[in-house]
Amino acid sequence: MIDVNLRQMGGSALTADIAVPKDGASKAAIPITYVPARNTIFLSFALGWAEVLGASDIFIGVNALDYSGYPDCRPEFVAAFQQLANLATKAGVEGNPYQIHAPLIDLSKAQIIEKGLSLGVDYGLTHSCYDPSPEGLSCGHCDSCLLRLKGFADAGCVDPLVYLDRG
Repeated sequence: MIDVNLRQMGGSALTADIAVPKDGASKAAIPITYVPARNTIFLSFALGWAEVLGASDIFIGVNALDYSGYPDCRPEFVAAFQQLANLATKAGVEGNPYQIHAPLIDLSKAQIIEKGLSLGVDYGLTHSCYDPSPEGLSCGHCDSCLLRLKGFADAGCVDPLVYLDRG
């Protein structure tokens, strides 16, 4: 088992003792909820595991439309990581290229919700909140909760998740 604890790096409201902005208070181009190099770290581990398994396809659930300004959720990042993967691995340099797939990258939050519903996802079992209560209830006010609630509204659905406060 590999233990990755991004709290050891800090630098984000999600990994350090920094307040999570609420009700659209975050006006920065790259908000304080950005976790430094998070998707680079995740993809690096996935790449290493893919090489061990002999797999050539790696999937990541980043989104460039309804994202919060995170630089590692953009198509340019995914393309650059794919190029790196093919330059930095035995498989890549031996002519067995990797393909990084980001199937959600160009979908709106409503489209993602609709796709999940068509696949039978029970959204009552999912969680998006950046600042849940000690009991695990979503706050209803952080950027992630607001994007999720808007996505459900835009999809014409009611979010089945229990919130501390739906705003």
